[in-house]
Amino acid sequence: MKAAYLVVSLLAFASVHVLAYDPSPLQDFCVALNDSVTKGVFVNGKFCKDPMAVKAEDFYLPGFDKVGNTSENPTGFVVKSADVTTLPGLNTLGISLVRIDYAPKGQNPPHTHPRGTEILVVVEGTLLVGFVASNQNQNRLFTKVLNKGDVFVFPIGLIHFQQNVGYGNAVAFAALSSQNAGVIPIAKSVFGSDPPISPAVLQKAFQVDQKIIDLLEKPFQD
Repeated sequence: MKAAYLVVSLLAFASVHVLAYDPSPLQDFCVALNDSVTKGVFVNGKFCKDPMAVKAEDFYLPGFDKVGNTSENPTGFVVKSADVTTLPGLNTLGISLVRIDYAPKGQNPPHTHPRGTEILVVVEGTLLVGFVASNQNQNRLFTKVLNKGDVFVFPIGLIHFQQNVGYGNAVAFAALSSQNAGVIPIAKSVFGSDPPISPAVLQKAFQVDQKIIDLLEKPFQD
């Protein structure tokens, strides 16, 4: 009986640590404080504001009903974020939210979130979405066409994308299991890093000549 209880306890302990990616908070809230004098010391990524100075506005962010300007992005999408940077009250709470607007044929190109799982719901239009598994699962592609009201999950750290395949604009909202999930756009990171990755490395990795590398790097050069 004791052995069974121990196994259950260990499984419960492990599941908590697996599900909670961001460190668990040790207080009700820790509103982020951007203090240039004290920067360099962090609590879950940000300094905490004095709880007695916290206001409702620290937990409030308007504007998620506004249509984003997709014309500013060559791939035809724009993201509005409610993360610890734009909504200080999220600090230590392990969650964030984004609104994504897509122009017709617009795309949120392949990218990863190194610190968060993403769950997305379509509220307007039709999206082709997908993610690629790791080599543990033979780099399989999981893809689905989503319509209004459909939900899809992108596991933490895996390459994923969304493409507007409808006839008009599309809108989606997504929640992420981190106050600051981060984003690594694959093409920009590989072909537009600063400083650039050695051309010899890219030629070897992609098995192409330098002319192709130059073409791929060109869109990301200043």
